[in-house]
Amino acid sequence: MENFTWECRTKVRFGNDCVKEHLAGFVKEYAAAGQNILLGYGGGSVKNNGSYDDVMTVLKDLGYRIADADEAEKAGEKCIVEFTGIMSNPTLAKMLEGAGLARKSRAGLIIAIGGGSVMDCCKAVSVQAGYEGDAWQDFWMEGRPMSHDVLPCGVVVTMPATGSEVNGCAVLTNEETKIKCDRDYAEVNPVFALMDPAYTLTMPLRQLRAGTFDILSHIMETYFSRPVEGNPADDTSEGLMRGLIRDFRAALADPQDIQARSNIMWCASLAENRIIKTGKSKDFQAHNMEHQLSAYTNCNHGEGLAVLHPVYYRHIYRDGLGKFVSFAGNVWRLDRSAYADDEAFALAGIDALADFIKEAGLPSTLRELGFGEAEKAMLPEIAESCFISGGAFRPLDSAEILAIYNECW
Repeated sequence: MENFTWECRTKVRFGNDCVKEHLAGFVKEYAAAGQNILLGYGGGSVKNNGSYDDVMTVLKDLGYRIADADEAEKAGEKCIVEFTGIMSNPTLAKMLEGAGLARKSRAGLIIAIGGGSVMDCCKAVSVQAGYEGDAWQDFWMEGRPMSHDVLPCGVVVTMPATGSEVNGCAVLTNEETKIKCDRDYAEVNPVFALMDPAYTLTMPLRQLRAGTFDILSHIMETYFSRPVEGNPADDTSEGLMRGLIRDFRAALADPQDIQARSNIMWCASLAENRIIKTGKSKDFQAHNMEHQLSAYTNCNHGEGLAVLHPVYYRHIYRDGLGKFVSFAGNVWRLDRSAYADDEAFALAGIDALADFIKEAGLPSTLRELGFGEAEKAMLPEIAESCFISGGAFRPLDSAEILAIYNECW
């Protein structure tokens, strides 16, 4: 294994009614006297699944009231300032809007209610709100050390996918430069994460499919990287993949299966709390390719990953053959004796993944993702814009990335 450092400062409380039970204590711990709360969310889904009402009930019982930023700046009482309209694929402009609100309202704590996009945007706000410089350039683009005080941010998870509740990643899209990327800073981990699986029961099936595949993608992107030899991180990843495939099928068969939803929700966190990344080089080239597709077209992230993964793996499987052999046998439970050689067996594992993507109702081509001739014409430019992963079994170049895009068509 490679050398590693592991840490996760996030305090997780998981289960039914965890917001009602634990939020008040966290607010008292992290919102200093005289400081207000910035409450971030997207749109109507948080009001449909009960999470917004649960949070507001707790905050009002603590003496907070809703106010706009101007009122909160002057008020002598505890205020909640709402930061709404956070979109899928959150933008740099939206993050800067939130940072301005946090400063103006004298926010001492940010609470994000939602899925990965809301959590990412609010975590990025927590970085910029207390920083005098350009956080996008200094941290997202250049990866400089983070030494300033980051505003505490806690999250209430309503859609499992990104695992953003337990890591320091925050994916943003700069609409001007067409760059979508993230960095992982331990300082940006949420200070708390409240995870009630009941909130996920109202998710549309499309979001369930896309979000759950994103979880599987996170595990695969880590698993398919050096070292190829057996190690504890990959042993854990194989178990997580088998369980996630099982629970994905169960949730699609019965969207109200709370056990399956609970398992998926916690699997998302286990995939991205850095534990399966210990000792691994980490690939994430498929994520880099999808990030740029969505930066240019705003396509759905999980669906884009479903299109890309099988094609990408057929390009690189020989470079990490032993791991693809393990994937076929240990994850898909295929019989090695039925195949002529390791290459055939590895390809069968990739085919099993592709078949599962279709079984789950996810798109398998860019056309099924909604791309037309206008998007096809952009593919060369998109390929040129992609970041190249140094952790991959074999780093790609833009010509091969374009070839992958075209094979996905």
